[in-house]
Amino acid sequence: MHIASQFSQPRPDRPSRRSRRTAVRCGVAAAGAAIALLTAGPAAAAPVPVHTQTPGCMTPGDGVPNGKQWPAEPAMTVDPNAGYTATLQTNCGTITATLDAAAAPHTVNSFAFLAGEQYFDNTRCHRVTTEGIFVLQCGDPTGTGTGGPGYQFGDENLAGATYPAGTLAMANSGPNTNGSQFFLVYSDSQLPPNYTPFGRITDGMDVLQNIAAGGTKDGSGDGAPATDIVLGSVTTARR
Repeated sequence: MHIASQFSQPRPDRPSRRSRRTAVRCGVAAAGAAIALLTAGPAAAAPVPVHTQTPGCMTPGDGVPNGKQWPAEPAMTVDPNAGYTATLQTNCGTITATLDAAAAPHTVNSFAFLAGEQYFDNTRCHRVTTEGIFVLQCGDPTGTGTGGPGYQFGDENLAGATYPAGTLAMANSGPNTNGSQFFLVYSDSQLPPNYTPFGRITDGMDVLQNIAAGGTKDGSGDGAPATDIVLGSVTTARR
């Protein structure tokens, strides 16, 4: 998925680096599309590493994602009237966020369910964009941008949606294709209101911005982070 589901669920392969760079140059509309899952482009050559290790990041452990799958969206267990938090432990530091169950109850419910199933644990954040949309994209156990939990659910909280720095939102491949992939915005992004915002980062923006400053493995504006960024664990709690 791209920032669009996942920025999606069933997902096509990611576009080639050339098509992603073209999307960025085409402006905000194209940036929104790039954030969604797109049809695969021609096979790309292996990237030439530009960076080796982002300062402050540890070498990830050797744990593997569990890759569980479910046939349908989980039953609602969150209370829309309650407050929830999320803690993302990465090999570059900890990021915490508040989750908006009132505005996006199904999204928060799914995120909390997957976190409780340890679905996000040991997964790699497969995409960082340093042009146009300014996001780190995570939540795909395959690390390819095409993976998900086996179910999809509808969009929420899109009316007037904006994506300032600190936003936590779902990626997708089109309307109502949310699954497990999500993105974190590290600088104000001019994305169109197509991606369910469901939380706000409360601590760890420095961690996120440090990851973004490391750039991509191939030096492009959209690709795999220069250093492998792995979610060691993701947990949620009711406040």
